Amino acid sequence: MAKSEINHNGTFARKYACIFFDLDHTLWDYETNSGETLVELYHEYNLISKGIDTSEDFTAQFKMVNIRLWELYDNGTITNDVIRNERFKQVLAPFGIVDQKLSDDLAHDYITECPKKGNVMPYAVDVLDYLSGKYRLSVITNGFEEIQHTKLQSSKLNQYFDHIITSQKAGCRKPSCEIFNFALDCNSIKNHEALMVGDNLITDIGGACNAYIDAVFFNPEKQVHTGHSAYEIHCLSELRRIL
Repeated sequence: MAKSEINHNGTFARKYACIFFDLDHTLWDYETNSGETLVELYHEYNLISKGIDTSEDFTAQFKMVNIRLWELYDNGTITNDVIRNERFKQVLAPFGIVDQKLSDDLAHDYITECPKKGNVMPYAVDVLDYLSGKYRLSVITNGFEEIQHTKLQSSKLNQYFDHIITSQKAGCRKPSCEIFNFALDCNSIKNHEALMVGDNLITDIGGACNAYIDAVFFNPEKQVHTGHSAYEIHCLSELRRIL
């Protein structure tokens, strides 16, 4: 049973039993890992010869398309398969490239190679080392099942987590309360005993709120927002102050 305690700054704080983490952009450094993969694909497929002048152009277009598609997915408008099948078509189209095989090959290689990258967010390992001796830890992610496990193994983060809960496994996705309730059940705890850490105000923070779970908004870019969370941090190392 979770108890309450006085934290080191003298205020009354709840002691949690389990910490839930988002994966991409929170622990696993998606931007770095994706960027490295896209540069490799740009050169492997000689995309300069197809009219994409620089790897930076290719990467920038991918980022714009990817953000848009994932927003649609998080809103329940499209499925995983649409992201997989349409992403590189939409990346290539502004460069005047209509090539189904190239699009399919890029999609396959990106999905295969990107999860093998092991870059993590600053202080991720230090913080997980610190927390793992004090709390049970779980990942809650909207990412693809097999891919998220590969990311955790490649980055050597899998050793810290009791449960890896994907939207595919739970049958629902953030921000629905059902995936958080699934995580609570996996850990045999109540909502007041959990704390969610994530970078997305809608899926992570809003989803935790839907399930009456306290949340930490991880905001490394210090974006201005009107969201509400129990805590906000700009670096993962700040979790030590809360926990």
